[in-house]
Amino acid sequence: MPQEPQTSPGSLVGEEYEVEVGPVAHGGHCVARTEAGRVLFVRHTLPGERVVARVTHGDETSRFLRADAVEILDAAKDRVPAPCPYAGPGRCGGCDWQHAKPGAQRRLKGEVIAEQLQHLAGLTPEQAGWDGTVAPAPGDKLPAGEVPAWRTRVQYAVDADGHAGLRRHRSHEVEPVEHCMIAAEGVSELGIERRDWSGMESVEAIAASGSGDRQVVLTPRPGARLPLVELDRPVSVLRVDERDGGVHRVHGRAFVRERADDHTWRVGNGGFWQVHPKAADTLVEAVMQGLLPRKGDTALDLYCGVGLFAGALADRVGDKGAVLGIEVTKRAVEDARHNLKDFDRVRIEQGKVEQVLPRTGITETDLIVLDPPRAGAGKQTVARLCTLGARRIAYVACDPAALARDLGYFREGGYRVRVMRAFDLFPMTSHVECVAILEPVTKGF
Repeated sequence: MPQEPQTSPGSLVGEEYEVEVGPVAHGGHCVARTEAGRVLFVRHTLPGERVVARVTHGDETSRFLRADAVEILDAAKDRVPAPCPYAGPGRCGGCDWQHAKPGAQRRLKGEVIAEQLQHLAGLTPEQAGWDGTVAPAPGDKLPAGEVPAWRTRVQYAVDADGHAGLRRHRSHEVEPVEHCMIAAEGVSELGIERRDWSGMESVEAIAASGSGDRQVVLTPRPGARLPLVELDRPVSVLRVDERDGGVHRVHGRAFVRERADDHTWRVGNGGFWQVHPKAADTLVEAVMQGLLPRKGDTALDLYCGVGLFAGALADRVGDKGAVLGIEVTKRAVEDARHNLKDFDRVRIEQGKVEQVLPRTGITETDLIVLDPPRAGAGKQTVARLCTLGARRIAYVACDPAALARDLGYFREGGYRVRVMRAFDLFPMTSHVECVAILEPVTKGF
């Protein structure tokens, strides 16, 4: 059973309020107010519902309180029984919208994007070239009650008894599970949840798309030895050193092979790859349709990971073009150079974008792709990109708030959004992926 949250003097944890639920907010919750006007961020509810909300975090001095909807008094028409037995107040924190119809989930994500664009960039959907919709990934448009098994990488936490599970929301506590419904078939078939992982802090399971590669990454507790565990499928095994965080190969390959854009991509531990099996192809298609690369173009791929967009650009700019990729993670750079070794027109540099880009001496380019981490690219980097005279820029974002902030900086630098698309590449969660295509404001409308 979930443990009761620890309280402190003045704590309001455990207090219950009957509230009318307002709009969705960034982060997988909705906004409500108590009769006294105190703001609540409430999970497990939907806009328009009347619920009993129990406080999970906050005290008398907090600007807002976090809460769970523990009783639904008036349900929204888009509410469904959560298909997952581990969803709900105090349970697994992996999903945010198990209780909403799939179409409603996408509408909620669209509302969050629209609010962030308006609040942080001063843009309406029309000004952002966005039709307001969030598109499902191919094959994910399922009836209510059905859950797409999409997550090709699952980080299981291990409790004190050696049971694998998932973290509860905003907690280090582990919810033991027998099966995660959003885990891809290649992950589920390993049988991670049915094994004894005593001595482990976590077990990460990876099922590559298109190759059949399977990998397990073990993080032991201090002083623990690796367990002798037989899984239901052949896997490669890596171990995280508890002293320095380094990752060492125990058995099999130190990487998995992913398939996207008609190429095979080597991805080692620490090298970024999209979690949804259809995400890489979906994003490459959206980016290339927006950029329209020409033979002979020069292009930058910033935060390039293992080289996905750099490779797509190299295919399209031809032998007379040139592509520079910049990535900070050493292992990802090694993988990118391996993946793109047959393209003489591609160069990969290691380091932070804001440090490496000025050192390259590049003063102009035709195209730019940037896929920054969740925090975004930031004002300094965006300002520099705006000086390079790119014909078009593709911004790939996993966080609508960071995207909106950076779009505001691009506008200050003389760029406008030509078109934006949003994709539901994280079903059942609050996360959403966006692709914005920008061009100089001097171009005609």
